[in-house]
Amino acid sequence: MARPSAPELQVRRWEAGEWSNSPDAVVTEEPLQLLLDGTPLSVLMRTPGEDIELALGLMFAEGIIRSRNDVKEIRISAEAGESDSRVRVDASLVESNQVDVHLAATPRRRPERSMLSSSACGVCGAVLIDDLRRDLSALKDGPVVDPKILPALVEQLRSHQGVFERTGGLHAAGLFTLGGELVCLREDVGRHNAVDKVVGGRLLDERLPASDTVLVVSGRAGYEIVQKSISAGMPLLCAVGAPSSLAVALAREFNQTLVGFLRGERFNVYSAPERLTAS
Repeated sequence: MARPSAPELQVRRWEAGEWSNSPDAVVTEEPLQLLLDGTPLSVLMRTPGEDIELALGLMFAEGIIRSRNDVKEIRISAEAGESDSRVRVDASLVESNQVDVHLAATPRRRPERSMLSSSACGVCGAVLIDDLRRDLSALKDGPVVDPKILPALVEQLRSHQGVFERTGGLHAAGLFTLGGELVCLREDVGRHNAVDKVVGGRLLDERLPASDTVLVVSGRAGYEIVQKSISAGMPLLCAVGAPSSLAVALAREFNQTLVGFLRGERFNVYSAPERLTAS
């Protein structure tokens, strides 16, 4: 996995009553334009890297695609001559009458809007929250995970965040096996983008739903993180920070185990605690 870039800038620093000149690393944030069959769909503010995964993960969360079989072609290109190196991802979908019959029970949703997604919000383009939850299905009971392994997952997440250590400005999403092995880690200035990159990677590998995994995210667990992880079939979501009330309500409604304040040897369980049983 390519590390996100973190260019250094010269800044003025105030410390102990005195000014000094000092270098400071900042995380990169740039726009990515997503097109669907040549038509603009969304402008994403993201940290460059894994842009194909990001685009696929977002389209999966929005219900536009159900599997990689829905995507006929996806192209990424930098616009020549642009000083800010703006990047476009253009996805072409398979016509609905060419889609495998097993997808017929869950038809793809054509977007009715263009979306603007900032690095702070993963559902900013949604007209209604119900527009995003209507494609969700309740997760099946199980699997069971030993709660003792959860604190170590955060340690693994941190140990693989080299740019975060330098900048403090990147969020991470890490996907783990039920035994605590790191499967995939993605970083981004937006926590929801990091999750989309993880989901997009699983989609490319044809490994969705991710029903035998644990997702760990830095920062808080907002509604959009819960929505995206439930869409991907992830039964356990653990956050270093706090969940929102809407996130808890969604996790309880769709039978996802939601863990918050996972720090040190402590954490809170907000929904479906029966999945966490000591062996």
